[in-house]
Amino acid sequence: MENPQVPLFVDDLNEAIRATINALGGMKAVGVELRPEKSAVDAGKWLADCLNPDKRDRLNPDQLAYIRRKARIAGCHILAAFEMQDAGYAPPVAIEPEDEKAALQRQFVEAVRQLEVLQGRLARVA
Repeated sequence: MENPQVPLFVDDLNEAIRATINALGGMKAVGVELRPEKSAVDAGKWLADCLNPDKRDRLNPDQLAYIRRKARIAGCHILAAFEMQDAGYAPPVAIEPEDEKAALQRQFVEAVRQLEVLQGRLARVA
C-alpha cells in the first residue's frame, strides 16, 4: 500500500489532524480505533464530522493525544509540528525509542539508589 503524501504546511489544526489521519490510513481506519463500538463506515463518518467546523462532534484531548502518539510511531510529525509552531515553540524533535529506554533505565537506577540512601537513614534513626 502506498503512503499518502503528507503536506509540508497546513493552515489550521483540523487540516493538520486530517493530514495525519490520512497518513495513518484514513478516516475509517483511525475512526474505528478511536470508536471501536462503531462500524468502520460510521466511525469514519464520526471522525470526519469531528474535523468539520460546521458539525457538533469534536475530538476529546485523549483522542487527539492518541492520534499524535500513533503519528509519532508512524514517523508523521505534521500535527505535532503545527501545534508547536502555532503555540510559538520550536519544531518538535522526536525521541528515538532506544534513547528514551536508556533515559528511563538511568532514572530507575538513580531512584533505586535514592531509596537505598533513605533506607540507610531510616535504619540509623530507628
